Amino acid sequence: MDVLIHLFVGLHIIGIASLLGGFLTQMKAMGEGTARFSPAMLHGALTMLVTGVILVGLNQADDQPVDNIKIGVKLALLIVILGLVYVKRDEEKADKGMFGLVGLLTTANIFIAVLWT
Repeated sequence: MDVLIHLFVGLHIIGIASLLGGFLTQMKAMGEGTARFSPAMLHGALTMLVTGVILVGLNQADDQPVDNIKIGVKLALLIVILGLVYVKRDEEKADKGMFGLVGLLTTANIFIAVLWT
């Protein structure tokens, strides 16, 4: 079971790397007002959602403690991120505030995962 959990943790990290990487590569364009939500950001957010749900299930099946409040907060942030990226994915330009919000929520999600114990 541990190998499976570690595999999905790795996939979860790849998802967050895709989402955050897509944001970071658009930082200069955001300053110019030409940033857009890339497919990598959408796929990263979807990967995070799927692997996160699987991780919760695997940890509960393995009788490991799961902090449901932490998971709920992270899920709520991810749903907002996913909603914004999905709705605005086909637009030529993303609003600076909305694009920045996705970066902020992604960063907050990372810090919640690491610091909330």
